[in-house]
Amino acid sequence: MELWDVYDVNRRKTDRTWIRGKELEPWDFHLVIHVCIFNSNGEMLIQQRQSFKEGWPNLWDLTAGGSAIAGDTSQTAAKRELHEEIGLKVDFQHIRPHLTINFENGFDDIYLIQEDVQLHTLTLQYEEVQNVKWASKEEILTLIKKEEFLPYYESLIHLLFDCRNKLGTIQR
Repeated sequence: MELWDVYDVNRRKTDRTWIRGKELEPWDFHLVIHVCIFNSNGEMLIQQRQSFKEGWPNLWDLTAGGSAIAGDTSQTAAKRELHEEIGLKVDFQHIRPHLTINFENGFDDIYLIQEDVQLHTLTLQYEEVQNVKWASKEEILTLIKKEEFLPYYESLIHLLFDCRNKLGTIQR
């Protein structure tokens, strides 16, 4: 049984927890994180979900992601999910999310990390991930069109690639 901290609309913890899988009450929210690893060639490390995974089996996805569990901060959730799913250790202590996207039931913090990872050094979590590879923005957009990648807005993929290596939304 996985417990989530419950947040209010202003992203303050409410001192309540919720059991994953139960529908949240109106105006209760939870925290989700995504991590996108980019290499020096400008490619994103993407993962392919397991064939038996509930929700989007066999589809390609961003590097790592998942729900924060009770007691997690955004940073500890990002560190845990990245290590659990692909075996990569990154210290998030001084890293802030590049983006936060609100969705119906919560907040999604997105981290953009620059790191040249050797694929053969990764340990894939059998329950979650069947494969990883580096992909260009164009390759990801093609996978989305072919319905082989999670159905993210194409504009989000453009934004993730545009925002890597910098904070903010102003071109410099």
